[in-house]
Formats: sequence, C-alpha cells, structure tokens
Amino acid sequence: MRVNAVSPGPTRTEGTERFGPGLDRMAAAAPAGRPAAPEEIADAITYLAGSDASFVQGAVLDVDGGRHAI
Repeated sequence: MRVNAVSPGPTRTEGTERFGPGLDRMAAAAPAGRPAAPEEIADAITYLAGSDASFVQGAVLDVDGGRHAI
C-alpha cells in the first residue's frame, strides 16, 4: 500500500470565487505568480495514484506554484 499526499496552494475553483482578487494577491507571492487551475492539482493526484509513482512512498507533493520553496 502507498500513502502519499498532495499539498495544494491557492487554486481557482468555484469554492474560491468569493476570495476574488485576494486569491490572486496571495498567489502572486509564489514564484508561479498565479493561482493553480484545478486540473493542475488533479494531474499531481493522478501521478501519485498511477503506476509511474509506484516507488513513491510517504511523500507530500507540494503543488503550490513554488510557495513552499521560498
């Protein structure tokens, strides 16, 4: 059994619409400079769940536009 996690950064979704420009300002602090699209977070989850990551164990994958790196 594999146990991994995805730690997303600011992501533009229906649920974050209420944050309006505040989400953009928060995301601007990261190297990517923008919020993620839901598909970008889903791609990371798909990778970790797939056979390409069969040897990845106990990882936390930061999908946050570089926020964790700075």
